[in-house]
Amino acid sequence: MRILVTNDDGIFAPGIHLLRARMEELGAATAVAPLTEQSGTGHSITLYHPLRVRDIARKGEPVCYGVSGTPADCVKIAVTELLPKPPDLVMSGINPGGNIGTNVIYSGTVSAAMEAFVMGCTSIAISIDTFKPTAAQYDKAAEVALKVARMALKKGFPRCLLNVNLPDLPPKKMKGLKLTRQGMSRFIEFFEKRQDPRGHNYYWLDGELVDNMPSPDSDYGAVHDGYISVSPLSCDMTYDAVMGDIKRGLSGLL
Repeated sequence: MRILVTNDDGIFAPGIHLLRARMEELGAATAVAPLTEQSGTGHSITLYHPLRVRDIARKGEPVCYGVSGTPADCVKIAVTELLPKPPDLVMSGINPGGNIGTNVIYSGTVSAAMEAFVMGCTSIAISIDTFKPTAAQYDKAAEVALKVARMALKKGFPRCLLNVNLPDLPPKKMKGLKLTRQGMSRFIEFFEKRQDPRGHNYYWLDGELVDNMPSPDSDYGAVHDGYISVSPLSCDMTYDAVMGDIKRGLSGLL
């Protein structure tokens, strides 16, 4: 069994090495991740600069590669160049900060898993809904990742992308897994205006996650009710609900 482990927080982030270690229970796990923090880069890829790959493994440690690119870059170069064969599974995480609702559009964690899905791999993104996870929450996330990975690798299980989010609770208070839809929660954003020592203005993006269409079946609803959300995602962004209306509207235009 071959497993690729990646993230958007960088190859030196604690979550990726904990996740890689747990994946070793399933097979050979190789970490390939950005050399620097890439949160919020979404599904961007590098076109106008070369990618540089650095082997950061120390003596006696598993092979780990740092890539001077985005999470999607890491998956592309790992699958096509760095690994001897395509992986059976791609794991992205463990990410501090939830990736729920419309936030999946911006998420490098989810985008890495999406790139793997596009390239024909089953993939799982795993996040914790806090920017300061405890060691116990990281351990719980790794445990959940292992269980979901085992399910995804079962013979006959469909190729998929699963987006997993743990609530910001002590592990003993988490209620278990819940199958959910991607909700419509989004960040209400604002820029904080500041001034540098030379008197020049600069702006720092901030915001608050809100749910405009609350539902217990959404990822947001499940996580905020104390459940571990598991959402199957796809790269097909077609808005099926309005296809009929648009078809009628287009009729006779040409």
